[in-house]
Amino acid sequence: MGKTLADKQAMVTELKQELSKSQMTLVIDYKGLTVAEITDLRRRLRESGATCAVAKNTLMRRAVDGDENWQSLGEFLKDSSAFLFLKDDLNGPIKAYQDFQKVTKKSELRGGVLEGKALTFEQVKAIGDLPSKEELMAQIAGALNAVVTKIAVGIKEVPSGLARGLQAYADKDGSTSDEDQAA
Repeated sequence: MGKTLADKQAMVTELKQELSKSQMTLVIDYKGLTVAEITDLRRRLRESGATCAVAKNTLMRRAVDGDENWQSLGEFLKDSSAFLFLKDDLNGPIKAYQDFQKVTKKSELRGGVLEGKALTFEQVKAIGDLPSKEELMAQIAGALNAVVTKIAVGIKEVPSGLARGLQAYADKDGSTSDEDQAA
């Protein structure tokens, strides 16, 4: 027995809510995946802050209808579709999906949508290859720390250099006086 109209409307509402919370949405072909494999994918995605929903393409078409940010999802809606909703971190969930795909070799990424633009498989893969937010923050912190360290060493060197210069002058001046007294 199929879903009732109320069930379908509730699913469309859920899809709209997921889209409104997402920065990026990916569409995968999940044909051939077992329930255990879909569960594994959902677990992997949850760990990286993303979610996965399996829905009929017609329901997703209704969810994106009239929404300029997500309307380009329509070009990926064919056959069996599952939707990955990426919220804050983009490359973590993409890497999690790629790891899952390497293990199962059953699903296929059709594409995705980011800021209203359709992305091909290659473009999504390129985003997944970028460093994570944490890695970028660590790189920036390291660069800032290096600059601060150089400034601190430079500032410390000013009085030390001045002291060495004064000492050299005093030594030079003192050795001249000793020579004058010996003569």
